[in-house]
Amino acid sequence: MGSCARLLLLWGCSVVAAGLNGVAGANSRCEKACNPRMGNLALGRKLRADTTCGQNATELFCFYSENADLTCRQPKCDKCNAAHPHLAHPPSAMADSPFRFPRTWWQSAEDVHREKIQLDLEAEFYFTHLIMVFKSPRPAAMVLDRSQDFGKTWKPYKYFATNCSATFGLEDDVVKKGAICTSRYSNPFPCTGGEVIFRALSPPYDIENPYSAKVQEQLKITNLRVRLLKRHSCPCQRNDLNAKPHRFTHYAIYDFIVKGSCFCNGHADQCLPVEGFRPVKAPGAFHVLCTGSVCVSTIQQAATASTVQHYTMTGPGRQRMGERGLLTNAEACKCNGHADTCHFDIHAWEASGNRSGGVCNNCQHNTEGQHCQRCKPGFYRDLRRPFSAPDACKACSCHPVGSAILPFSSLTFCDPSNGDCPCKPGVAGPHCDRCMTASAGKCECKEQVLGNPKAFCGMKYSYVLKIKILSAHDKGSHAEVNVKIKKVLKSTKLKILRGKRTLYPESWTNRGCTCPILNPGLEYLVAGHEDLRTGKLIVNMKSFVQHWKPALGRRVMHILKRDCVQH
Repeated sequence: MGSCARLLLLWGCSVVAAGLNGVAGANSRCEKACNPRMGNLALGRKLRADTTCGQNATELFCFYSENADLTCRQPKCDKCNAAHPHLAHPPSAMADSPFRFPRTWWQSAEDVHREKIQLDLEAEFYFTHLIMVFKSPRPAAMVLDRSQDFGKTWKPYKYFATNCSATFGLEDDVVKKGAICTSRYSNPFPCTGGEVIFRALSPPYDIENPYSAKVQEQLKITNLRVRLLKRHSCPCQRNDLNAKPHRFTHYAIYDFIVKGSCFCNGHADQCLPVEGFRPVKAPGAFHVLCTGSVCVSTIQQAATASTVQHYTMTGPGRQRMGERGLLTNAEACKCNGHADTCHFDIHAWEASGNRSGGVCNNCQHNTEGQHCQRCKPGFYRDLRRPFSAPDACKACSCHPVGSAILPFSSLTFCDPSNGDCPCKPGVAGPHCDRCMTASAGKCECKEQVLGNPKAFCGMKYSYVLKIKILSAHDKGSHAEVNVKIKKVLKSTKLKILRGKRTLYPESWTNRGCTCPILNPGLEYLVAGHEDLRTGKLIVNMKSFVQHWKPALGRRVMHILKRDCVQH
């Protein structure tokens, strides 16, 4: 599944949620059953893994990636050490926000053949689906397990293997629909960015009664576990005679997203923390203690705010059609105040467990979905407003220069839960519209002054350039700053031409700070050193970086011609 489909899964509740909200309890005070909104259950909780890269000593590792045409790129290598924050890749990196921290990951120790990742919940929860995004190749074999008794016993949800029959002795759901094993997520390509997606109520399960014993058995969890049983090697590695095989023997995962909600039996739409539970500090976490007192007032507010009649059908052939084939006299179809009409759709009817086939027409106010129940991509839910309000979905306000593009996507989206934008290195704020302060950058960025010419010449800079910053990117193992070279004042061993080039700010990675500051859109005079082995232009704390001014350029040229020739 591509990045757009994954974002839709992150934004909207699945048909499971629609089914849970579509059934009224026998003695419920709500018009329909109440259920808390879906969230990532891993946020704010501790993920456990058997091993972590560099937990005993510094380890070297490498990754392959490929181009759009599946041709291999050169491997990128780095080192990890769990004791140093800027070199660590702990399990918690899988559970941070994929919007605010899109390029963090967990990595196992070197040469681990079997690995386990486990999420322990403090109470019973509904689980709807799991999304895993791998940095390493996806495993050749793995198992997803769940427990409903806090880890005393475990049952498999799904087996994943390149060959289900040979690995587990099971049939493949690619061949036999509903089989418990699948091969669709075990291909070694892509070597990085591959996804594994599991839906708890995929066929043969249905949701005719979401509170039946059968469905609750499938949805209810207290613990979730993934067992990684066999590694895959990237096919690029076979073609690289210089690669050192042991540096690729690890598992690595960007995101571990567990979608679900509190287990309230349809009697509440909000949760409170269980007594004694102390969440890991993280925005947007979902915790649990169900309370039935908030359901009625929330439903009544929504009903009062919505004055337009919406319609759907209770079953095929039972609808009453008005002009132009729109539904006009049937059960209210719940468009959340964002559509004027709806129509019957047989696929929606079957997906709902034969309860409702209504699909809203032309969702307004920047909403989408069968019932206009979620905000469109590029908008976020304003929780201060009832969802039936026309301004409930606010546009993302991400600064066009300071915001980063999410991995495996060509667009910038804000976090749909709060509107926070993913920022480029050195940029901060919910909208990525201000420079990171010295304290936030973990180091003090001192303003550089062009003083004694002898001191400038003594640095023996190998390049002096006038540049314009185009963009900055955190690559995980290192940072890259794309620039346009507008003037070459000095170059030595490497031939530097005007045009687009990449600078490599070592201090952003090695020191965990954002000095020297290089803000996109601005022009700078930069003096630094070249890495003759790799041909890279390096920027670090020894480099000279100042905002470009014509007078500064003239003075530096004078120093280079008059003072530095003697050095």
